[in-house]
Amino acid sequence: MKSTIHRCRDVEHGRGQTEEGAGFNCLQTEQRIPISKDVITSSSASATWFIRDACGIVCAVITWLLVLYAEFVVLFVMLLPSKNLTYSIVNGTLFNTLAFLALTSHLRAMCTDPGAVPKGNATKEYIESLQLKPGQVVYKCPKCCSIKPDRAHHCSVCKRCIRKMDHHCPWVNNCVGENNQKYFVLFTMYIALISLHALAMVVFHFLYCFEDDWTKCSSFSPPATVILLILLCFEGLLFLIFTSVMFGTQVHSICTDETGIERLKGETGKWVKVPCWEAMQMAFGGPFSPSWCSPFTGLNHKSPSEHITIPQGEIIEEDVIEIPLN
Repeated sequence: MKSTIHRCRDVEHGRGQTEEGAGFNCLQTEQRIPISKDVITSSSASATWFIRDACGIVCAVITWLLVLYAEFVVLFVMLLPSKNLTYSIVNGTLFNTLAFLALTSHLRAMCTDPGAVPKGNATKEYIESLQLKPGQVVYKCPKCCSIKPDRAHHCSVCKRCIRKMDHHCPWVNNCVGENNQKYFVLFTMYIALISLHALAMVVFHFLYCFEDDWTKCSSFSPPATVILLILLCFEGLLFLIFTSVMFGTQVHSICTDETGIERLKGETGKWVKVPCWEAMQMAFGGPFSPSWCSPFTGLNHKSPSEHITIPQGEIIEEDVIEIPLN
C-alpha cells in the first residue's frame, strides 16, 4: 500500500485521473459540499507564503526595479534640482507616499496565502469529519489530493487549489484569490496613481525646461535628462494603461461576484451571487472605512488557535465521492 505522499506524487506526475471526469458536469451544483472557510484555510493561513517560481520572482524583482527607477528620476532629475521648494516638498511627499503604499501592497499580495486548500486532505477521515448529508457529492483534486470546495480551482504554478481564484499573476508571483485580492487591487490602484503623477510631473518639467535653460533645470546633462524623462514617460504611460485596466477588471469581478477564471470557463450562474456592496465589504475586510485603502489591515480572519485540525489518513482513490445513503 502506497503512503499518502507517494500517492500525491504519482498523481502530480500524471498517473492520476483528470479533474473533469465523464460524470463531473452532470452533477447538480446543489450537491457540492458546503465546507466552512475555517476548515479550508486551517493548515495554511498562519504559515509564511511564498511561491518559488523563477518567472514570478523575476517579474516581481522587475516590478520593484521599475518603481525604484521612477523614484530616482522623480527625485534626482525633477524635484531636487527645482528652485521651487514648496513644489518639491509637496510632490515628493505625495509620490513617495503612493510608491510606499504600492510596494507594500505588492509585498502583501505576494506573501499572503490567497486561500489555498490544504494539500492531501482527501481522506475518508476528513470527509467523515465534515458530517455531510447522505447523497451529497464531494470532489477531489487529482493534482494536489485535496477536497475541492465550491468555486476553488487548481493553479499549476502554485500547485494548490485556490479558493475563489481569479488568476495567477506573475507580477506579484502569486495567485489572486479570496485572501489577497484586496492587496492586488490596492497594488494596481497605487501603481496607476504614481504613474499618472509621474506623467504630470514629466510634462510640467519639459515645459519648464523649454522656457528656461536646460542646464539649470536638471543636475544631469540635457541629453541625459531628456533620455531619462522619455523612459519615465514611456514607463508611466504603459503602467497607467495596464494597471488601470487590471484595477477596473478586479473591481468588476468583485461587484459581480464572479472571478476571471469562472468567467473564462463559463461557470456563471452556478452559485447564489452576493450583492455588489456586500461583496466589496467581504473583499476589503468590513464596512467602508479608510482601512479599505490600507495594505496594513487584514481581512479579519480567525486566529490560528481557532483553526480546526484535519484528520489524517489514506488518500482516497476516487475523484468524485458520493456520501452513502445508509
